[in-house]
Amino acid sequence: MARVTKAVIAAAGFGTRFLPQTKAMPKEMLPLIDKPIIQYVVEELVAAGIQDIIIISGSNKRSIEDHFDVPNQDLVGNLKAGGAKKQPLLAQVEAIGNLANFVYIRQKGPYGNATPVVCARHLLGNEPFIYTFADDFFVSNPGRTQQLIDVYDTYNGSVFACKTVTDDSEYDRYGIVAGTQVADGIRKVDHVVEKPGKAAAPSNMASVSGYLLTPEIFPYIDKAIASYESGELMIQPVMQAMIDDGHAFYAKEIQNGSYYDTGDKLEYLKTVIDFALKDPDMGEAVKQFIHDKSA
Repeated sequence: MARVTKAVIAAAGFGTRFLPQTKAMPKEMLPLIDKPIIQYVVEELVAAGIQDIIIISGSNKRSIEDHFDVPNQDLVGNLKAGGAKKQPLLAQVEAIGNLANFVYIRQKGPYGNATPVVCARHLLGNEPFIYTFADDFFVSNPGRTQQLIDVYDTYNGSVFACKTVTDDSEYDRYGIVAGTQVADGIRKVDHVVEKPGKAAAPSNMASVSGYLLTPEIFPYIDKAIASYESGELMIQPVMQAMIDDGHAFYAKEIQNGSYYDTGDKLEYLKTVIDFALKDPDMGEAVKQFIHDKSA
């Protein structure tokens, strides 16, 4: 089995729910304390051994490229002039450009979450890869990607990242997986029902955050493109067609962590607050501030 060393991050959306802030700044660059959202996604991938990261973006996403580039010399000069006090900051910004090998592709093709994979296909070759998104992620130990890779290594199949439903409204927001449990927190997937509602849900395991996919998916995407007429080109029906043909897919409930969805304003603010409360330098001050405000 080939090692998983490549990842595709879908980052071409316009972030319209955050306008006017996202008129000039990509939503993926919105800060969580002192890092943009997408950096948390990248760092989690790198921690699991991902070396090549393909970011599928749009015409207004240049700041993402700049962020993962080497720092400009004006910034370097300013930090060096700050002496020993600024040295940790210099080390941080210099390290960002060396996290991985980055490739940037502007998305072309029909709207839908299968299109980023189509755009990256020529760089993925005949290798398994991670497909994930730039505005939702897990913070877990081990990381989500490592947990997906461990399932792939054990069962030799594609893998859904999943979470246990914690609120009934999530049955209307996520795809819910059905299948046979093969280990604690792992199911062999029979089918996925998109946003079924609680009454029709086949389980309480929701597909979120991303996938580990094998190159067998590409002929199925080709079939989907050949029959595409209008609407969204979605990857979920492609994966279901593979499952129906006997390709192995597994659902992995990500353990020992929390799931964050920063795709809308309320969930983004919840994430910022959670990160602030956990921050070792200011967590207690933030907690006190919230207490005082709510008193």
